[in-house]
Amino acid sequence: MSEDSMPKVNESVSPSPGQQVVGESTSAKKVLLLKPRGFCAGVVRAVDVVKLALEFYQPPIYVLHEIVHNKHVVQELGAAGAIFVDEIEEVPVGARIIFSAHGVSPQVRSDARDRSLKVIDATCPLVTKVHMEAIRFAKQGYSIALIGHKHHDETIGTMGEAPEHMFLVSDVADVDALVVPNPERVAYLTQTTLSLDETRDIIARLKERFPSIQGPPSQDICYATENRQLAVKAVAPSCDLLLVVGSQNSSNSRRLVEVCENSGVPAYLVDDASEIVPAWLDGVETVAVTAGASAPEVLVQGVMDQLRLRFQFTELEEMELKDEDVRFNLPPELKILDPRLQSVTN
Repeated sequence: MSEDSMPKVNESVSPSPGQQVVGESTSAKKVLLLKPRGFCAGVVRAVDVVKLALEFYQPPIYVLHEIVHNKHVVQELGAAGAIFVDEIEEVPVGARIIFSAHGVSPQVRSDARDRSLKVIDATCPLVTKVHMEAIRFAKQGYSIALIGHKHHDETIGTMGEAPEHMFLVSDVADVDALVVPNPERVAYLTQTTLSLDETRDIIARLKERFPSIQGPPSQDICYATENRQLAVKAVAPSCDLLLVVGSQNSSNSRRLVEVCENSGVPAYLVDDASEIVPAWLDGVETVAVTAGASAPEVLVQGVMDQLRLRFQFTELEEMELKDEDVRFNLPPELKILDPRLQSVTN
């Protein structure tokens, strides 16, 4: 790890009432709060799309699948008037629908047109990038090994771009079993929320089996996924336990747990503070806290409050790996409503 990417203490962190300042005591139990954490630019954009659509068009607004994989976000938006559905057929003809951040297949877009649905596309631009790469490789006659998880919404959408050319591989064993029409004409792409280490091993095996394999111009794993994993790797030697705030169906959140466990440190994924099991903290002097890219900061603060008030972790240190300053433009369906709605930031 380069000197620039080493974690640093954010000296501006203010202790909560009753909390000790870092360095005042060597005996107090400590929380290492990782940064960056939580919402990425794609999630901010997707959540804002739903909120703005509800404001400008009024409920009901239909959303295909969970807008992002976090149950608290989905519940909040549902209470505001968003209706989440699993199939296009559940949406009334002519209604307004939002496609989630994970993207959809061309077939879904076609089905939406057939039902005269008014579409707002909240697909993360980084996912759209992978879709465009799949289309390009398919047009060039490549067989495409898509590295991803079988039932994930993002993978399903990407596979749909060129189903006759795509082969899903989830691990090295899948690569070993892969049979393609022309071994000299193979490309690979990846789901954006995977583990860097796991993906690296799969790509290495693909290159061994198919020496002429082509990949994307830049890696498909998104900046936020990478940054959060690197932060976990950096802090693992300094903590006894990691708590990851995120939902069980959040791929990038689950990967954070795996990255920490692969470093030899126990880690647990919690939706919120209520899921913390006291036994996890027995004998723990230093606990690290982070959040997946679809977990709101309010949930992180709830976990921090529990650690301080219930479990007496009274010392706080914020570890900053990298400053994130990424923004994505809103979909044109929303920008045309108000010229001030040009972009959102994380």
